Amino acid sequence: MKLQQLKYIVEVNNNNLNVSATAEALFTSQPGISKQVRMLEDELGIQIFGRSGKHLTHVTKAGQDIINIANDILSKVESIKAVAYEHTKPDQGALNIATTHTQARYALPNVIGKFIKKYPKVSLHMHQGTPSQISEMAIKGEADFAIATESMHFYEDLIMLPCYHWGRSVVVKSDHPLANLANNRQINIEDIAKYPLVTYVFGFQNKSDLEVAFNNAGQKPNVVFTATSADVLKTYVRLGLGVGVLASMAIEKGLDDDLVAIDVNHLFGYATTKIGFRKGTFLRSYMYDFIEEFAPHLDKNLVSKAATMRDHEQIAKLFENIELPMR
Repeated sequence: MKLQQLKYIVEVNNNNLNVSATAEALFTSQPGISKQVRMLEDELGIQIFGRSGKHLTHVTKAGQDIINIANDILSKVESIKAVAYEHTKPDQGALNIATTHTQARYALPNVIGKFIKKYPKVSLHMHQGTPSQISEMAIKGEADFAIATESMHFYEDLIMLPCYHWGRSVVVKSDHPLANLANNRQINIEDIAKYPLVTYVFGFQNKSDLEVAFNNAGQKPNVVFTATSADVLKTYVRLGLGVGVLASMAIEKGLDDDLVAIDVNHLFGYATTKIGFRKGTFLRSYMYDFIEEFAPHLDKNLVSKAATMRDHEQIAKLFENIELPMR
């Protein structure tokens, strides 16, 4: 059994059983991968992948167990390398972050600016995606950190640490009826339900707070446009396509003065952004620094303690007396 063989079966699984795509990603040959997979299966005496002719069709039950263990082994190998680099090149390396557009655009720029200045020899890479894509990148090891708010069920296999709360605003043009109404009283769900909405893709959440709030009020949201980018949503609000519902942090003083932002935390509550990493990951010193720069309460001692927790319930208990900032 070789580490290379374990890497091949993991990558074949990651590439949806497409051996050709796996070979291309690993800069090797398709026959070479197929041969090594067969050799591993012969050595173990079981099939890892089911086949139809020359094509892989599915992962067997035993194969899935083996792939899961192989993932853990390869992760430990990377941790061994990280330990060595921490002692030989403490200020050099790479940091891959997977997150949403809102976090990348509004929450991270200052943090990344300070990080790059402090660690000029660390190459930092940002990957944007949906919650499912973000969690997949982190689980596969393509990203060191996942930063997200929605759909926490995607992150069950990661250590997720709470960073801050953020609220939502209804955004309209200055001549919109809701802008005038908000000057006189708090708006409610029934007020918003009268107008078409532009908001974040509902797929970002298993059951979005917007949907829950409307359902509880016996209303149905008339969503006419969705996007993953707050900038795109604001553009369509300006075009008069509908009323925007987006993160309050995405409203920028000066740039968005032509729009009216109405606080609606009393309707939808607040969301909590979390940063996560794979269980068993060896965190480099600069990784601890990045986490603390992003969320000052997450110092090395607290992060290290959370990393030893058995499950998300234990982590939640660890943070139950820690007051998070609001953005």
